[in-house]
Amino acid sequence: MKTIFFLLFVLVLSVPSCIDHMEPIPEAKSFSSSTIVSGLKAPVGIAVDDKGNLWVTEAGTGNNNDDASLSMITPSGTKTTYVAGLKSVTNQGSIEGISHLLYREGKLYFLHGLNGTLYTADVSSFKTGDAAVKLVDIPSEDVGNYVRSLALTNPLNSNAYDLTFGPDGHLFIVDAGSNAMIKRDKATGKLSLFAHFPDVAPGVDAVPTGIVYDGSRFLLSSLTGFPFTPGSAKIFQVDNDGIVSIHKDKFTTLTGIALSVNGKPIVIQHGIFGAMGFGAKSGKVLDGEGNTLLDNISRPTGIVRAGDRVFYLLSYLDGTISKLTY
Repeated sequence: MKTIFFLLFVLVLSVPSCIDHMEPIPEAKSFSSSTIVSGLKAPVGIAVDDKGNLWVTEAGTGNNNDDASLSMITPSGTKTTYVAGLKSVTNQGSIEGISHLLYREGKLYFLHGLNGTLYTADVSSFKTGDAAVKLVDIPSEDVGNYVRSLALTNPLNSNAYDLTFGPDGHLFIVDAGSNAMIKRDKATGKLSLFAHFPDVAPGVDAVPTGIVYDGSRFLLSSLTGFPFTPGSAKIFQVDNDGIVSIHKDKFTTLTGIALSVNGKPIVIQHGIFGAMGFGAKSGKVLDGEGNTLLDNISRPTGIVRAGDRVFYLLSYLDGTISKLTY
């Protein structure tokens, strides 16, 4: 009996010692990149499910037709279309329509900013090779009309663009057209204005594009409006009461944000805008202090963390998904 108590005593003493010597995962100083998927049509949003599948929204061709889509891509690279037939248009040189998406507990929440619609799809039983579902069979909610009713811009504008879950399981939607953050109540589905973002310069909209919640606050990336002046974009911070402040400034054309394993922001720069549009390969991945982690990217639009040291990155122009590691 004394021997057993002695062994238990030694075990208890040894556990804290092991924990003390566990090394924290460092922040990335740079990324290595490899292309794992190509041939996508203007990809915008990306999410990872609990099986390791990637879910991607594609804006399509922009020919004012219905070829935007949402697909699942397995870890081995097999692509299966989940739903197609969403409207795709070209606006000021960019293909628009479908926006970002979010996965949680077997469901995908995705936005079609052009139509102002939030879709909630049960994908828990969807598998490779299954037939695509019909868009009319996916439950949807109108967001755009509510946003326009707030009259936050003149002329009225709405582009529901990205979304995340926040405190108490409520859903929060970033509307890039109205420079607003909308709360969708978990219990009732009721929409309400949670935050409104100030102009980044006189007459220049903030254009929030990405949103994450780190457990105590929201962090949002911003594109800014024309003329997309270098250094004018910001990472905004919004507290649980909807109060907006600046987390970090002096960024350029940010189109997405993710959190590192330690809860630090990782953002993507869409590019440097000039006389001929966004410069070739002027996109970047940056940390929250503005340090470059990866450059020479063609117009990135989405980033998601899939492991302690693994991220996936979309190139809207190249139609690719790249795996980033460090």
